[in-house]
Amino acid sequence: MTAKTFESHRVRDAAAHPTWRLKKILVPVDFSPASKNAFRYALRFAEEFGAEVTLLYVVDPAPSTRFAAIPAFPEMPSFPETDFSEPKKNLRALIASSTNGNPERPRWKMRTGVPSHEIVDAAKEGDADLIIIATHGYTGWKHFCIGSTAERVVRAAPCPVLVVREKEHEFC
Repeated sequence: MTAKTFESHRVRDAAAHPTWRLKKILVPVDFSPASKNAFRYALRFAEEFGAEVTLLYVVDPAPSTRFAAIPAFPEMPSFPETDFSEPKKNLRALIASSTNGNPERPRWKMRTGVPSHEIVDAAKEGDADLIIIATHGYTGWKHFCIGSTAERVVRAAPCPVLVVREKEHEFC
């Protein structure tokens, strides 16, 4: 028995099916090569759709050891003081390296907390139409120990998520 393939050659009626509108793209970065590649994807999407790009860097500090023996109370600080000067410098350098004559420069934000939660919250607050996030592609034991921020974002995101793998073909 042979399988038959049928194809439709009908062209969509543009008036009946409006095009997808993409206005705001959120790109979480950790300054790894994979996240820089995700940023390049976002720039291409922004160029194609006329969207604005917002970079997001989330500081995930280790909990303070000062209160390790004391049960957690809402009024106690959950994170130690964090120096944001280095990430700010890296964000500005990443944006400066990507202008390519585009008058609309990407914006950036920094947040402190659990990365997956902060990314989802930033997407909700900023009314993002798309999140473009990198994944390092860990499997097995490394995935179990480290977890996957990208996977958690995909599960909880309020909008579509494009996951850019570290080892993939060049799109941009």
